[in-house]
Amino acid sequence: MPMLSPQTLTQLIQNHLTDAQVELQDLTGGGDHWQAVIVSAMFAGKSQVQRHQMVYKALQSVLQSNELHALTMKTLTPEEWGQMVQKS
Repeated sequence: MPMLSPQTLTQLIQNHLTDAQVELQDLTGGGDHWQAVIVSAMFAGKSQVQRHQMVYKALQSVLQSNELHALTMKTLTPEEWGQMVQKS
C-alpha cells in the first residue's frame, strides 16, 4: 500500500477546510500514523468533537481505505493558535 504523504493529507484537509493551515508529523515513519495541528477559522464556535468530525470527514477516503490508521490532532481557530504561540 502506498505511503500517505504530508502533501496528500494537507490537500485532503484543505479541500474541506479551505483556509486551514496544517502542520503534520509522521509518528512512525510509515505514513499511516500522523499527528496534526490544524488551524482554521471554520472551527470558530464549534466544539472539539465537531472540529474533529470536520477533519475526519475531509479524510474519509483514506480512513476507509486504511491508508490512514491513526491521527492525533489539535484543532484551533487562528485566535486560539495566536494565544498558544504567545504562551510558549
